[in-house]
Amino acid sequence: MSHPGPSERHRATAPARVSVALLTVSDSRTPLTNEGGRRLRGLAEEAGFTVTVEALLPDEPAQLRQCVADWAAKDGDGRVDAALVTGGTGLSPRDSTPEAIAPLFDRRLPGFGELFRVLSFQEIGPAAMLSRADAGAIGGMAVFLLPGSPAAIELAMRRLIAPELAHLVGQLRAANRAAHAG
Repeated sequence: MSHPGPSERHRATAPARVSVALLTVSDSRTPLTNEGGRRLRGLAEEAGFTVTVEALLPDEPAQLRQCVADWAAKDGDGRVDAALVTGGTGLSPRDSTPEAIAPLFDRRLPGFGELFRVLSFQEIGPAAMLSRADAGAIGGMAVFLLPGSPAAIELAMRRLIAPELAHLVGQLRAANRAAHAG
């Protein structure tokens, strides 16, 4: 009889329920024209995540930072396991999502941005290097910074986030329990 390896043991402790907050960053989108936000919600629900809160904010760094910080501070029934942020990761003068949110990270997950750009390169070529997709953890909350295009959202969700988020949330919860126990 074979014994489960470390990866299987970690996945076995992944929570059955993962709550996510969705944030669309855009100066031009409205609730009616927020195609990327709708796609993100659909993919989150398809993956079995519980969408607990959703927001559409302009590309104003202080406002974005406060929104994500507030989600990270929630506890108990209102706890948010992961924030999925779409938009504001390009190079236009108003794109400030990484500058607004990454300073809140306690720990970065550089592999997410690296893998996203590799997968994106396979689909769109060298323009993939212009993406500033990023991820990290703020306390016990995972945060993913995604481009705003529906195709990029689909790529990130299907290939990276949906398959691994429950495992990541389980790891963050275990780390938080250990930190509060010691």
